[in-house]
Amino acid sequence: MSGAKLTISSRNYSSWSLRAWLYCKMADLDMEVESVPVDDPNNRAELLLLSPTVLTPRLTHDGASVWGTLSIAEYLHELRPGAGLFPDDRIRRAHCRSVSGEMQSGFYNLRSALPMNIRARYPNFKVFTGARADIRRVLTIWDECLDAYGGGFLFGDAPTVADAMYAPVCLRFTTYDIALEGRAADYRDRILAWAPMKQWIADAKKEPQEIEELDMEF
Repeated sequence: MSGAKLTISSRNYSSWSLRAWLYCKMADLDMEVESVPVDDPNNRAELLLLSPTVLTPRLTHDGASVWGTLSIAEYLHELRPGAGLFPDDRIRRAHCRSVSGEMQSGFYNLRSALPMNIRARYPNFKVFTGARADIRRVLTIWDECLDAYGGGFLFGDAPTVADAMYAPVCLRFTTYDIALEGRAADYRDRILAWAPMKQWIADAKKEPQEIEELDMEF
């Protein structure tokens, strides 16, 4: 596939941009990546959770313009059904879509209390009650999937859309020093060691853009 462009926001701060980029890497999409500056008003509002924007992430390819992370995932799945973005098995695929949709539409307390900031570290971070409930739900989802399908990733031995959806949570857990044990810790570490994640993290650490509100001391 060629002639594609993925418009993203900040690599350091934008979890949605990371998810869309991971989908494109999983689909082996040959693409140009264009970043919207963080001082763009719409982009800044989205990163600060003040309002949504349809600008990022956005994939343009072969006459199509697709925005929204799950829409991008579904588009790439239709384009490359053999890439493994969703499981082949109908039951697993339905489950994968469900837990991915839950991340897309929920977990607002987790997002607002623990905004993505790959470069930052906050040891002994105090998590408020609402976000703790979201963290428990994430860990329940991980546990159920790892139990049901017996792989190193949520739906088996290879990453799917669901793993990309929960990858930014692994980064948040690292930034805010959220203690994990056993299988949850192993899963977090496996996601962070995933080659596309390592590439994104390295690029995020070199990114010159900063948002003062998200780099303040908590």
